Amino acid sequence: MTKPRILVVEDEEKIARVLELELTYEGYEVGKALDGLNGFQLVQEQDWDLILLDVMLPGISGIELLRRIRSNDQSTPVIMLTAKSSVEDKVSGLDLGANDYVTKPFQIEELLARIRVALRLNQPKPKQQQIEIEQNWLQIAELKLSEMTHEVQIMGESIELTPREFDLLAYLLKHARQVLSREQILNGVWGYDYYGDTNIVDVYIRYLRNKIDKPYNTTLIHTVRGVGYVLKDA
Repeated sequence: MTKPRILVVEDEEKIARVLELELTYEGYEVGKALDGLNGFQLVQEQDWDLILLDVMLPGISGIELLRRIRSNDQSTPVIMLTAKSSVEDKVSGLDLGANDYVTKPFQIEELLARIRVALRLNQPKPKQQQIEIEQNWLQIAELKLSEMTHEVQIMGESIELTPREFDLLAYLLKHARQVLSREQILNGVWGYDYYGDTNIVDVYIRYLRNKIDKPYNTTLIHTVRGVGYVLKDA
């Protein structure tokens, strides 16, 4: 069985070395870059199953490197390593296409758990399930979503969503007309090992409403006070 390949882009050499040793011990094949430019070069030259990306990097920043990665690759999981702790700072990275973030200083066990979740969520779907996805759109009222083609349409018009917004909408559609708590949404979209603030759910619900409900004078995403949210057409 091929070892998952992880690229560590981290300018603090001691942290990069610790990550390299721990990940190698856990059975991963590890690449390492100490600045953004070298990291970008390794991204272009080799295939990786996951990227650990520090926000503050010399050469080009982690955010800029993330932009470059996502311009050509929407699927490789990226976990941001950041010293910033506010929800807004974390959302900025997630909104650009990061799959998760870990705030420094972090426990290696937490990071390893998040890596396992990200790799598991990125595994290819079984062939039969893939066929079913190709043949069907998830739909409610005039809103429909295709996981195969990564398309979202409402009233026949295409809508551009970030990767995290897309994942959240797909989860809501799969559980249409079912009231979901913030914890359920966190587990379903961000993963069971997510340890962040549940406010992140409210932030992304607001993003979706601004793209789906408000422009089309409709209300599909409903708030259930004291519980959570529900996607329904009536």
